[in-house]
Amino acid sequence: MFKITAALFEPQRVETLWTRQHNIFLDILRTDLLHPVVSGNKWFKLKYHVEDAFAKHFDTILTFGGCFSNHIVATAFACKQAGLKAIGIIRGELESAQKAHTLQQALSYGMQLYFVTREQFRDKEAIKKEFKNVYPVNEGGYGILGAKGAGEMLTGIADHQRYHHIVMATGTGATMAGIVDRALPYQKITGVSVMKNNRSLDSEMRALLSESSVHKNYEIIHRYHFGGYARKSEDLLLFMNEFYMETKVPTDFVYTAKACYALKEMIVQGDIPGGSRVLFIHTGGLQGNLSLPKSKLIF
Repeated sequence: MFKITAALFEPQRVETLWTRQHNIFLDILRTDLLHPVVSGNKWFKLKYHVEDAFAKHFDTILTFGGCFSNHIVATAFACKQAGLKAIGIIRGELESAQKAHTLQQALSYGMQLYFVTREQFRDKEAIKKEFKNVYPVNEGGYGILGAKGAGEMLTGIADHQRYHHIVMATGTGATMAGIVDRALPYQKITGVSVMKNNRSLDSEMRALLSESSVHKNYEIIHRYHFGGYARKSEDLLLFMNEFYMETKVPTDFVYTAKACYALKEMIVQGDIPGGSRVLFIHTGGLQGNLSLPKSKLIF
């Protein structure tokens, strides 16, 4: 679909008031800069699915998502670039979905959208049976192939061994599983769940780990969802603006801002000790911010 250069794998060193106060060396892997559409972890989680679809002679990819799904847009664009057809099964009501900028983007790239109720969305196997001769990709690219690609975000960094802590947002757990698989035994991996009470996430993430990675040092924290998926607060938006003023790094309220907020708390509270070298993986996907009034963010 497109090639990634070594320069894009060079993390960006950033400083904030709280990193300086607590003597933390913080780098951010700016995967949001990889591509204007298939940004962040989305390309990594899709690449092996697209290759597998071609190898098995499918001409259509079927996938799932919500109204603000970066994965839906990325899949639509990737399929267009690869010469594949794309079908998106969207959770939610058609009336509200029609207002979502994310879905308008997906339509512009040729994706066919089908809207189902939240109850219907839960039975994905039944939905798959309604479509013949399609290559199914789980919501968010979840699966062994998605995790395999996501792990390359870490190994693509020339000196990734230098980090003590690696922090990222997690939705389905595929990206985190890929990172845990590629991490070294002494590295602590923290995933910040962006959903409320998604306790199955822990087991779903572990299900993607190789046998040798099950006992590595990792955790998923569940207290920074800010009310649930795609929910936000004025406090979170204020943090996003402050972080941008200090670092010039944009975040989104659906994923990366919540993880970055959690990172700050972990540093301030001493969960990450002074002197640590920390990698924050910016998983991209800023489309959610487009739903905000323009006056809310300074970037």
